[in-house]
Amino acid sequence: MLLYLIIVGTILISGSLIFLIKTDDKLVLRFLLAFSGAFLIGITFLKLVPEVFRNSTTFTGLFVLAGFLLQVMLELITEGAEHGHRHQHTEGERVSPFLLLIGLSIHSFLEGMPIVDGFDAKLQHTLVIGIVVHNIPISLTLMSLFLHYGCSKWKSFLYLTIFAVMTPLGSLVSRLLDASLLGSMDGWFNNILAVVIGIFLHVSTSILFETEENHQYNRRKFLTVCGGLGVALLISLL
Repeated sequence: MLLYLIIVGTILISGSLIFLIKTDDKLVLRFLLAFSGAFLIGITFLKLVPEVFRNSTTFTGLFVLAGFLLQVMLELITEGAEHGHRHQHTEGERVSPFLLLIGLSIHSFLEGMPIVDGFDAKLQHTLVIGIVVHNIPISLTLMSLFLHYGCSKWKSFLYLTIFAVMTPLGSLVSRLLDASLLGSMDGWFNNILAVVIGIFLHVSTSILFETEENHQYNRRKFLTVCGGLGVALLISLL
């Protein structure tokens, strides 16, 4: 329950920060994205990939690719909000915040499915930390987009709350399946984690290559990326 509260609370608090950060000044968001992208890819390779391939099957790699391609498909709806993209639309172009919410909710739901008792507590905590760090810039971007698309503050918070509960909901669905189905679910959970790894790989690499216009890495961003990787390494060793 505590893990769920941390995930939901982080999203709601991060989304509220949009009223304290100037949305026209993207510098803060860029460095948040650079740090979160580096941290996400760090824990993916240092912790999640070794874990999922420890009990791998012939199809484990295919599940990773499936997660990667699924994220590509979801971005047809979300337009890259998972990695901080904000597309400018013409005045006559209609954009549905509800479709954006659906795409991000699917993304968030899948991320929560591996958070189950089938994995050790250390792996669960690592995955939750990755999701939390990843959700901070997403929440800022999401609130900004909802407001930009004409939603009121209350409706924007309602949509953000729906997004926030999707990760715990994904975890609860997995727990219910584990409790109701006969036989071991370890293989199924391992495949779900492989899908999430594919999602993380797409999102993190997109963040690292799209944090700055013209894909130019300056010294400060390089140091931010190194910081994210360093924190990921520290957590993986704890």
